[in-house]
Amino acid sequence: MRDMSPRLLLSCALILAPAGRSQGDGSALRAAVARFAETVKQGEVLGAVLMVTQGDRVLVHEALGHRDVAREAPMQKDTLFRMASNTKAVTAAAILALVEDGDVELDGPIARWFPTFEGGRGSEVTIRQLLTHSSGLRIPTLFVYPLTSKSDAHPNAPDLVTECARFGEIGPSRAPGATYSYSNPGYNLLAGVVELASGRPFADFCRARFYEPLGMKDSCHHETVADNDRMSVVVQAEGEGRWRVRWRPHGAPTVPFVRGSGGMISTAADFERFARLFVEAGARGGRPLLAPATVAAATRDQLPHIEDARYGFGWRIIDGGFSHSGSDGTYAWCSPDRRLVGLVFTQTQSSKALTAARERFRADVLAAIPPGEPARR
Repeated sequence: MRDMSPRLLLSCALILAPAGRSQGDGSALRAAVARFAETVKQGEVLGAVLMVTQGDRVLVHEALGHRDVAREAPMQKDTLFRMASNTKAVTAAAILALVEDGDVELDGPIARWFPTFEGGRGSEVTIRQLLTHSSGLRIPTLFVYPLTSKSDAHPNAPDLVTECARFGEIGPSRAPGATYSYSNPGYNLLAGVVELASGRPFADFCRARFYEPLGMKDSCHHETVADNDRMSVVVQAEGEGRWRVRWRPHGAPTVPFVRGSGGMISTAADFERFARLFVEAGARGGRPLLAPATVAAATRDQLPHIEDARYGFGWRIIDGGFSHSGSDGTYAWCSPDRRLVGLVFTQTQSSKALTAARERFRADVLAAIPPGEPARR
């Protein structure tokens, strides 16, 4: 894919906004969308879905550009995205639900679930530390490679629990609880704990506990069970209008089994329902799925003793709220004092232009809707 300047394709927008005020009205939101659309028009991002909601009102929901430029397939509002590390918010929520049930101890040792961690520093690693990336693990890859081969001893290999047990053989290289280092293996361990504590596959637990109650009909946890015809090509910017395809629908999955560090596949509308759970104190439609105290803990800085860490449970803590991104280009942010959820979903990796555009979009939306002021559409 070279020298691509995709024409701008706008879906029918759900922005119903009579102009009239400079803040809190549809004109400011339209301007925010238009600024991001220019990034797509210039070919710095090939396609995106933007969504902003406040309470039960959809303020912005637009599809821009393409999900597959080579095939001239436009981005759609219901396009499916590989969520990558946005999955971590779901993994954390699953663990916290089991903590509420009394099946998992937040400050309990991971060695209870994975005995390979017994002995040395491994015995000190807790569930809380894994949630906050402060376990001391410094394993740089998703799993230990090569993956375990199927055998009489491991008839289901490779699988999540078997591969997570191998992390204990390496153990933490730093004192648990003392430092912050973003850890994919740590969140894979947490998904393994969900399976062991609940007795159910991780994806099944998430579906029953969150997706079905929230009406997240399009969300799943592996490329092989997703509707690939609605998925986007994943690309990486190589400079000067050149793009490298990193994954194409119907292609081989990144990992052959479900994991907790990434792997979720969702739409903007589905993930908004999940993120709103953390804006509305754990309830959706009057139905509590997490306790308010649990949500409060997940969305505040759990690492004040570690400089520049600012991480809760599955969410990064930012000024005025919390957020998370995924390496394939998805980004979600929440502003509780405005009751806002904002999403910028792309499938563009390693793009400074994307990072700048989505931060500008967030700033524009926050400027358009001051705290305590209901937005006009």
